[in-house]
Amino acid sequence: MRDPYEVLGVSKSASEAEIKKAFRTLAKKHHPDTSKGDEKSKQRFQEINSAYEIVGDKEKRAKFDRGEIDANGNPRGFDPRGHGAEGGPGARDFHFSWGGPEGGETAEGDIFSELFSGFGGRGRRNQPRRGESYEIALTVSFEEAARGGTRRILLPEGRDIDVRIPAGLKDGQQIRLKGQGGPGGNGGPPGDVMLNIAVAPHPFYTRDGNDLRLDLPVTLKEAVLGGKVNVPTLTGAVTLTLPPGSNSGTVMRLKGKGITAGGASGDLYVKLVVTLPEKPDAELTKFAEGWKTEYDPRAKLK
Repeated sequence: MRDPYEVLGVSKSASEAEIKKAFRTLAKKHHPDTSKGDEKSKQRFQEINSAYEIVGDKEKRAKFDRGEIDANGNPRGFDPRGHGAEGGPGARDFHFSWGGPEGGETAEGDIFSELFSGFGGRGRRNQPRRGESYEIALTVSFEEAARGGTRRILLPEGRDIDVRIPAGLKDGQQIRLKGQGGPGGNGGPPGDVMLNIAVAPHPFYTRDGNDLRLDLPVTLKEAVLGGKVNVPTLTGAVTLTLPPGSNSGTVMRLKGKGITAGGASGDLYVKLVVTLPEKPDAELTKFAEGWKTEYDPRAKLK
């Protein structure tokens, strides 16, 4: 037989996908079901099938590339005259079996089943086949995951669909879209779409279950004298009243301002962080220099 790469019209560096695509194209063109009575097409199909048996199999392809077997799959140095060549006992018989060993299905059978399911072939070709399922990675914003929404995604075959993002979605969760995958064959059901969700981090919120946590910068004056400050939430800013003498690290709770999921809402925990001006302040420096109170803020660490 001719070089199997030459038969399939691919280079020796061709990928598995390229080899499979070339085989499918040639097999469909020359298969006996599509070229009934054409002896040349039958012979060509035999040659194509034999070539794919070599380079379509990883192990055989590697052996052929290393020169361990020839284009017929025989070990190098094999003498066909002693093994029934030219029609004698043991000669290679080209036949087209849709089943593999003990009723299993060969790789070629899988391909032919896809290509010729409509030509009335026997075996699994006429059985209903489930459509292809797709697995897609989808990144959503923190707000989308918390509040829910709708996203339009593009499927591998070019079709786009709208996906509902449920409120309270967590990082690492999956969304299964039943029946939204590839179409089935011979009346089989369509496949599914599995979305693997990644939630983008938020610039200042962190999530703890359905609760949210926030570090809230406050001025020295607000911490000492107390007062009202604005706190951002997922539904808009709210007013929080600071008691006088609020220390840095104090945690205050805003009930129901966390994430709502399953009919229940979490809380927003606000940690106060006393923050000095970014630029030096002469008045604050003068005050600190004249402040007489002495205390040890690190006493608990001793």
